[in-house]
Amino acid sequence: MIRSEWLLDLPDYEITKISDECGIVVFSVVYLGAVSCIHCGGSHLRNKDRRERVVRHGDVGRRPCILRLVTRKWRCLDCGHYFWQRFPGILPRRRMSEPFRRDVSTLHLDGINRRVLSQREGIGSATVSRLVHEYLKRRISERQSAMCPRILGIDEHFFSRRHGYATTLCDLGRRKVFDVVLGRSEASLEGYLNRLKGKENVRVVCMDLCASYRSLVRKYFPNAKIVADRFHVIRLVNHHFLNSWKLIDPVGAKSRGLLSLMRRHQKNLKSPEQFERLMSYLKQFPGLQAIYLFKQQLCQLLLHKHCNAKKCKSLIPKFLDAIDKLKNSRIEPLVTLGQTLDNWKEEIATMWRFTKNNGITEGFHNKMETISRQAYGYRNFENYRLRVRVTCS
Repeated sequence: MIRSEWLLDLPDYEITKISDECGIVVFSVVYLGAVSCIHCGGSHLRNKDRRERVVRHGDVGRRPCILRLVTRKWRCLDCGHYFWQRFPGILPRRRMSEPFRRDVSTLHLDGINRRVLSQREGIGSATVSRLVHEYLKRRISERQSAMCPRILGIDEHFFSRRHGYATTLCDLGRRKVFDVVLGRSEASLEGYLNRLKGKENVRVVCMDLCASYRSLVRKYFPNAKIVADRFHVIRLVNHHFLNSWKLIDPVGAKSRGLLSLMRRHQKNLKSPEQFERLMSYLKQFPGLQAIYLFKQQLCQLLLHKHCNAKKCKSLIPKFLDAIDKLKNSRIEPLVTLGQTLDNWKEEIATMWRFTKNNGITEGFHNKMETISRQAYGYRNFENYRLRVRVTCS
């Protein structure tokens, strides 16, 4: 015999009758659990009234199902209050059980749109949105962690043309999204950061070379060390090197084959033919060859990882010497690169000591783009924020 708990996914219920009403499976059920006063918890009760409740439940064999049960109005003899009986899995004044609400929400989150779900389940499209929103809020409240993580990643991503960009706060230690805030300027983030708890617990903040984020971290996270993201630093060096190449040889810079070779590190040249082709081209431009070799040495210097304090002290003079050479060069992109590296020299030097980077945050941004694409975009940022916090944590 099938137990009622297995069939209904609800505890302490017993099925007394199963009937068919116009293609809908009707379960007449009785609640067998103990009843206590919702005000004082007393068990001395007197029955005053009764009524029948009809609740939408999950499908059975691809057929819609409803629960029919009797609820009673009680008077507590201990405290004198009146109350209607409460049932586990069925909230007061709700016409749908919690398993049904959960199933609809998970189906919508898995990719089934509101119109299909509303037609399949016989409910309104707005009801589907409300169920999903309440489900996400409940999931967030279960996982709520008000304290900031020790290792924090900060980056921006595009939200919509109307609202612009949003800021992602990522817990790099636990590999999950901590929160998403609309805006990226100090004015838009000031109110959120003032309310944020546990800012003094943050020890490391990883970010790209964004001056506004750096000023925010210095103001609101006083005990945190700022670590520059290695990927963005290397990309900045390559970007200014390619701009210098365009000034020296505008025709050669348009060659896709040479562009692919110039972007790579020397260790990533797959064959000796590629290395010989690159060297033969650079011999035609001695100045470009010197810049290329300097860029390779600078990238190798920046790619050092897992360094102790002694090793970092030996790398700092080489890095400062490279900055001076860039600032004293007469090529405008290289001078700009030297000034940028000089402004961020402390954060870049800290990069050698700490192993964390913002690759985890960038990976979550790809997932956020998928969430937004599946929903054909979001108009309400709070709905987007709830969806991201549940899916990416």
